[in-house]
Amino acid sequence: MRSLLQKKWIKIPYLIALYGFALYGFFLVGTFLAMKFNFTNDGGSVDVNNRYYQQIHDKYNQSFKIDSSNTAFYRNEILSRIHLLNEYYPKNANAIMDAWSNSKDDKLALQMLAAVDLKLMNNKTYQEQLKAILNKKKMSEKATNLSAFDWTNIVEWKYFKEAVAKDKKYIDSAAKVAGVEPRYIVACLVGEQVRLFNSRRERFKSLVAPLKTLALETNHSYGVTGIKENTAKNIEFYLKDSTSKYYIGKDYENVLDYDSTVNYRNKHNDTNSVRIQRLVQYKDHYYSYLYAGLFIRQIDKQWKRAGFPIDDRPEIFASLFNLGYVKSVPKKNPSVGGSNFKIRDQEYTFGSVAYEFYYSGEMSDLFPYHKEKFRD
Repeated sequence: MRSLLQKKWIKIPYLIALYGFALYGFFLVGTFLAMKFNFTNDGGSVDVNNRYYQQIHDKYNQSFKIDSSNTAFYRNEILSRIHLLNEYYPKNANAIMDAWSNSKDDKLALQMLAAVDLKLMNNKTYQEQLKAILNKKKMSEKATNLSAFDWTNIVEWKYFKEAVAKDKKYIDSAAKVAGVEPRYIVACLVGEQVRLFNSRRERFKSLVAPLKTLALETNHSYGVTGIKENTAKNIEFYLKDSTSKYYIGKDYENVLDYDSTVNYRNKHNDTNSVRIQRLVQYKDHYYSYLYAGLFIRQIDKQWKRAGFPIDDRPEIFASLFNLGYVKSVPKKNPSVGGSNFKIRDQEYTFGSVAYEFYYSGEMSDLFPYHKEKFRD
């Protein structure tokens, strides 16, 4: 056998095979050891922007934990930055806007914008405009979180809003019957109730706050909207008088007819007429709102017939609601006014409070603005 391996034509192939198997075995063992001790893992490298990524994560995580409720500042910033990005990369701006609109996630939108900012780090013009936006935001953050309409900042307003929210079904129903935008009725309600914040603060604390119900007037003016009995009589009369300048049509003639089968009495109205009994109800304030809505509608008709439409003047309707028919004289430049009262030492008129409320945006989720204020 040994002599056979000595022969060249056998020896060379034999040695090649022997060393080949040896090398393969060494390779397998080496691979096993490398995998076992993680010698094959790619060490990689730390991204040059690693610190930026961490700063962005920390910034938005922390700021949203501290003040996630202050959405106005965030959304103004997002809109401004998307608008800026749209000047350079509309495709990215649209993608961020779509994601933000679908997710309603302000934090996500800011992080998406931060990712773009990194890619545009060397774009000097973009960075200068971005810096201007962020500096403006810092100045805005110094602004107060209170409303410019100071009477909405007092605690009574919070209680009032909760009480009005409970009456939404009655307000909407009355507005539908009268053909008037619900917010017009609420503007008159605000004028009537807000003036009690000072004169009857204790009543608000003991009644409105704990019970979340509106102050109910029971003397001279009645119901939550403060309808005077004589005004209520006139509203009813003009509904049926087709010759009146306040007449609003045959469809409305019977909306205030009395139902003799219904008992409206309670301990605060049992000596009054049925008319007043309907207005002085503890929980169901429907008729307070219906009388107010019909009065507004009648005044609207009067002014339109005279050639001086005031469809878009809630402050005039509220002023006249407070003053009554006698003061409703159609003219080119009507005056805002009504009863004078103070709220926290600030002087107001009935009409001015109604105006401020109507255009304040307060409770617009419950009583939105309609394009058409009246339904003909």
